Amino acid sequence: MIKKSIILLAVTILHGSLLWAQDKTIRKGNHIIEGDINAQQLVEKHIEFNERVQTIQGYRICIAKLSGTNSKNQAFATKSKFIADFPETAAYIIFDEPNFVVKVGDFRSRLDAYAFLQKMKGKYSGTIVPDNIYPTKLEVEELVPETDDDANE
Repeated sequence: MIKKSIILLAVTILHGSLLWAQDKTIRKGNHIIEGDINAQQLVEKHIEFNERVQTIQGYRICIAKLSGTNSKNQAFATKSKFIADFPETAAYIIFDEPNFVVKVGDFRSRLDAYAFLQKMKGKYSGTIVPDNIYPTKLEVEELVPETDDDANE
């Protein structure tokens, strides 16, 4: 009788611990994560953050780094002048204390950034810097060549 009670108690505890472990399981995609509830919340926050942020590693060109009095107004004036000269290229002002930095472009490769730097050489000087960029949509023609002759070009 005592053996049956001990076995029944052991099975009940084992079953309860398995149910408790299942409550802490997260299923996201192909991964199963088991762990503390705080780990679950941290993973969910990380996934939410990655869904919100739509940037990738790339390059921009820094055309101005301004500090001191009136540097904010100078940065906005530089950005406006650049947009007037190159309306197809995005320009950004970043406050990197104590400097206002004006960066332009969203280039996937250093080579693309260098080509644009040569294009604007007469009007602006700048340096290529790695940065998080907003990717542009690529057309299918850019990804896959139509014929073998296009692939060899």
